[in-house]
Amino acid sequence: MEQQDLNRRLLLALALSFFVFIGYSYFFPPATPTQDTEQTTNTAHQTPSADTVSNTNVPTPSASTVTATSAPVQMASTNLVTVKSDNFMMTVDEFGRISQVELLEVKYHDDEGNNLKILSPSEVKPLEVRFSDVKLNEEAFKTPYVNTGSQTVDVSNGAQTVTLTQTLSSVTLTKKITFKPTGQYDVTVTTSASTPYFITPGHRPVADQSMYMLVRGALIKGADDIINTLEDGDAEGYEKFENAKIASAFDRYVASIFFDFDKGLDVSILKEANGDPLIFVKGSDTLELNAYIGPKEEKILSAIHPELTDAIEFGWFSFLAKPFFKVLLWINDYVGNWGWAIILFTLLVKLVLFPLSYKGMMSMQKLKDLAPKMKDIKEKYKGDPAKMNAQMMEMYKKHGANPMGGCLPLILQIPVFFALYRVLLNADELQGASWILWIENLAAMDPYFVLPVLMGASMWFQQKITPSNFTDPLQEKIFKFFPVIMTVFFIYFPSGLVLYWLVNNLFTIAQQYFINHMYAKQKAVAVAVHKKTKD
Repeated sequence: MEQQDLNRRLLLALALSFFVFIGYSYFFPPATPTQDTEQTTNTAHQTPSADTVSNTNVPTPSASTVTATSAPVQMASTNLVTVKSDNFMMTVDEFGRISQVELLEVKYHDDEGNNLKILSPSEVKPLEVRFSDVKLNEEAFKTPYVNTGSQTVDVSNGAQTVTLTQTLSSVTLTKKITFKPTGQYDVTVTTSASTPYFITPGHRPVADQSMYMLVRGALIKGADDIINTLEDGDAEGYEKFENAKIASAFDRYVASIFFDFDKGLDVSILKEANGDPLIFVKGSDTLELNAYIGPKEEKILSAIHPELTDAIEFGWFSFLAKPFFKVLLWINDYVGNWGWAIILFTLLVKLVLFPLSYKGMMSMQKLKDLAPKMKDIKEKYKGDPAKMNAQMMEMYKKHGANPMGGCLPLILQIPVFFALYRVLLNADELQGASWILWIENLAAMDPYFVLPVLMGASMWFQQKITPSNFTDPLQEKIFKFFPVIMTVFFIYFPSGLVLYWLVNNLFTIAQQYFINHMYAKQKAVAVAVHKKTKD
């Protein structure tokens, strides 16, 4: 295949893959399954099989252990403890579970000014305990805990501890929970007799219902420091992780996390009725857990433990997204505004990639000038493709043109964009972060569509001044409509992401003008030298 055609086909493939990646989440948004009562009952009373955690003393359960029991589902119950803080309010119900967490900061408020509640009433709650013994498990779901302390604790000025006790026929289970102002809480579970059980951080909390292509589900950081992500709908139900450091049930902005960086956690995954992963940690006579529930803010997690920031997951492009996020945080610490931080980050990326962009753009200029000669070679050797390609390559070499050079800036830009796409979609720090004038929330769409329209206009203008030599009318039409399609896609994108793409286009336009000027200058010098040599 002739190299110039390969160049155009590659550009077309990249454009189409971009549409698939971005457009898929709009046309095929993640399904939001509704569980009927029977499905909820199954999920609420399944107990992880002992087989899912190796080196365990839990006996192999009967078939009824991993299927529904006849115990009723406790969806609504009396609250035993209310925990108050400056930034959140948490309640613990009579079955020893965290029944709700409300985020109090203004940036989490809905349009009516209501606090964000991140736990669904119908889903499995954090700190729910399930026994391997079926009868004991059924009894536990009918027997309330007793709180021997205060019903209301205020952790605004420091940690507070509550003790909850559940007395069953054959065992007494005690939960000692120390709540902290950050959203961290430490749990010590003790049993009066050796009884196999599991405890869960609950079904993932919910912060929004976005259609964006996001990663939601369970994240496990193993003892080998490898991060495993099980997305909603993909759980198999037999996954196991011994001595895991982090077990997180996470959503776009929030997470419910168990962690232990010293001894580790024996984690098994239960498959819910809709295929979502549900995390369980194997308990012992005395189980000590570190836990956190709340926003996945880097500074909060880092203050608890630096390694806990690994719970912030950016999907496929984490290897780029994580360092990008660190750089953005660093810039924002200096400028104090996320909008300007995004602009400065974009400038930094353009400067780093400029040498490659310069070579690529200069190659495109040369290819544009060589277009008539390429056409002549095609006509002359149209019956001999091998000779035609040989002549083409000789011409490229003679004039210092690289037929693939024009693709390189775009190829490099695609992973950069996708990585930043993940950062700007998942970074809780951008919620409620304003830029200037009408942009009051960089995590939300532009309410007046100004940025998307400017982005589309800048992309159109960039095409106008960029050399092109399409010979296929279909390919040319696709790229002419590219700005229009992108504008439509970006209308509902977070304004922070649109701002990045707009600024990137503006810097690219400036680069193109500079390179056009430099190329014209080179041509003038070459013509003068040629004329002088001829004379």
